[in-house]
Amino acid sequence: MDPNAPRPRDAIAPSTIIDAAIRLGLVGTLVYACARIVLPFGFLLIWSAILAVMLHPLHLRLVSRLGNRGSALLIGLIGVSLMLGPMVILVTSLATSLYSLIANFQSQGVTFPEPPLWLDGTPLVGKKMAEIWSLVASNMPAALAKYGHLVSGPLAWFASFAGGLAMGELSFVVSFAIAAALVAHGENAAEFARRALERVTGNEARAGQLVALTAATIRGVGLGVVGVAVVQSLLLGFGFFTIGIQAAGPLTLAALLLGIMQVPLILLTLPVVVYVFYSEATQPAVIFLIWNIVVGLSDNILRPLMLGRGLEVPMPIILIGVLGGMIVDGLLGIFVGPVLLAVSYVLLLDWLHQHRV
Repeated sequence: MDPNAPRPRDAIAPSTIIDAAIRLGLVGTLVYACARIVLPFGFLLIWSAILAVMLHPLHLRLVSRLGNRGSALLIGLIGVSLMLGPMVILVTSLATSLYSLIANFQSQGVTFPEPPLWLDGTPLVGKKMAEIWSLVASNMPAALAKYGHLVSGPLAWFASFAGGLAMGELSFVVSFAIAAALVAHGENAAEFARRALERVTGNEARAGQLVALTAATIRGVGLGVVGVAVVQSLLLGFGFFTIGIQAAGPLTLAALLLGIMQVPLILLTLPVVVYVFYSEATQPAVIFLIWNIVVGLSDNILRPLMLGRGLEVPMPIILIGVLGGMIVDGLLGIFVGPVLLAVSYVLLLDWLHQHRV
């Protein structure tokens, strides 16, 4: 018997391809299991990370005086306090208005005026619109029986959106707490992101550039677009609530949406000002008008202060981010959507530029 002959055990060594397949299967299973656990909190964690990136420069200024943990704790407490009060008022008012509107529709307590004369003469759709309007104004039960299926879907969505507002408010408070914890470990998080991108790109300098570009885009959109819109909407909301407008909550949310989409707020405030002049005394109406003018012009001061000038993200990207985020994740998605799409857009452009060069 030849002593150099291969033993049977050596002849049946496992295949390298099978080993690789097993490793990939195990990794895929692990990623899937982790994704199932993290996915319900996905938007919340993304928004917390966005907040942490936006607040990191402030954290660096406070570290020398308060220390790392003290600065993070102060930022978390102030953030929760500043958001909790206005959000409770806004969400409560908005939810009350939406539920009241739905209840009035269901109880047939909503009344409409007769259609204007010019509507009947509008080409193509005027006659049909005038017929529907007249039926709604004269016989609401018959209108609901005939066209109720057309509004049941939107009303159900509005009811669901109103019910999710409280959860959205809680998510904002929790996100500031998580962001404060992330800020305290900002350097480690940035280093982790650089290492991960270095493994993906295979270039250390390129990884650092992508991290810096992502952070700059988040701060530009988060502060220059979303931050300015939040400040302006809260200031307008203060005026709406002070003057005693019943739909102050929905109007404040509409101001927030228009501000993020960078639509001039005068489209919203002008009809409100006209209504206030019609329903209130002259002096408070004039003060309300001046307040709206000041808030509308504050955009020219807030945007440079909050790093928004020079941001090159097209408005359609922001618009799709706002609407899509609101549909996917309600109130929280309004803030996460535009920032996430803007970052993806900027990184895509940078990638295309690198390949062209």
